[in-house]
Amino acid sequence: MSAQGVLVMGMPLNRLAVPTLVLLILAMMVLPLPTFMLDMLFTLNIALAMIVLLVSMNARRPLEFSVFPTVLLLTTLLRLSLNVASTRIILMQGHTGPDAAGKVIESFGSFLVGGNIAVGFVVFLILVIINFVVITKGAGRIAEVAARFTLDSMPGKQLAVDADLNAGFINEGEARTRRSEIGRESDFYGAMDGASKFVRGDAIAGIIILLVNLVGGIAVGLLQHNLGVTEALGRYALLTVGDGLVTQIPALIISTAAGIVVSRSSSDQDLSHEFSTQIFGRPQTLYVAAAVLGTLGMIPGTPHLAFLMIAAVLGGVGFWLTRRQRLAVYDVEPLEISEDDSAPIDVTWEDIPPVDVLALEVGYRLISLVDRNQGGAALTKITEARRRFAADMGLVVPLIRVRDNLDLKPNSYRDYAQGRRRGAR
Repeated sequence: MSAQGVLVMGMPLNRLAVPTLVLLILAMMVLPLPTFMLDMLFTLNIALAMIVLLVSMNARRPLEFSVFPTVLLLTTLLRLSLNVASTRIILMQGHTGPDAAGKVIESFGSFLVGGNIAVGFVVFLILVIINFVVITKGAGRIAEVAARFTLDSMPGKQLAVDADLNAGFINEGEARTRRSEIGRESDFYGAMDGASKFVRGDAIAGIIILLVNLVGGIAVGLLQHNLGVTEALGRYALLTVGDGLVTQIPALIISTAAGIVVSRSSSDQDLSHEFSTQIFGRPQTLYVAAAVLGTLGMIPGTPHLAFLMIAAVLGGVGFWLTRRQRLAVYDVEPLEISEDDSAPIDVTWEDIPPVDVLALEVGYRLISLVDRNQGGAALTKITEARRRFAADMGLVVPLIRVRDNLDLKPNSYRDYAQGRRRGAR
């Protein structure tokens, strides 16, 4: 049975999933959680970050992941809720040992940085700088520019849809679909421009929460549990480092997914296929890179094994690609020409390129007159005039194709008949 077939209180289960998730995330900020539940939620946070990254890499167009701005908000809210829940446990039970806040925080604080507090703080700061300064700032700038250009190009795209509909190239359903797609694209990039601020705020909140955990934990250890300065610093600093790392690593993954989505151009192939064909699709570049690395590997004082191994791998991949391309050429079957094919083929109407019977070109200042989204009534009046002429004279005037032309003066227009210019004003 599908999720849509299951009803809870008269509503489909899939419609209740997101509201329930938001309420649970908000509840985590208020209600205390046991350490086992905290471990499960930290693991779920990492899993969600990996899923979002894989979906963003497999999306062929940005609109295939149009829900990403909302996903970015929910994942950021989930990480902050986990920070609040872990901070509560660290301050209340941090004096009991390194596993006071759960096994996940303990493993990130002990295993990943070897229990070294200084190394943990340095790694945390590096992750925050990479996330905040490099990835988030670049993705936000790309989203801002994309939103600006998308909004500027909307009138031209809408005019092209109206012109194709008026010329009969598409029907009303296709025109409605294309207009909806144009609107969704502008909404998506506009939302991504604002959603990048979530990640930036999350990075700042991570630094503040780290300082609160460290200072507050040491104060609680000294004043309430009578611990020494060294002992309190060792226990609470280790828990603070583990908590910071377990939330910043998923944040870095989500930021990478955001950068991939906003920098992705529309294509018929996924990112992995395009990457392999465009980066490793030319054997000549691999040969040059292998030669350079091989030369560097022969210089005294350089790591010969690393340079020569990578050079050998690149050369082998280039050789394999060369053979593959040659086999692809040889495997092409020869074209069999029969006696009938040698005869000349008669010219048909399909060989003649299509020419608009009637066409109208306008300057960019006249676009608002023919764009229905801007209140232009020119196309409606043209249709009414064709209808009246057909009713009065019994003849149907061919469809008039309307398009913009940047080569014209801003307030001028030009009309065509059978592809020939008739006049301009």
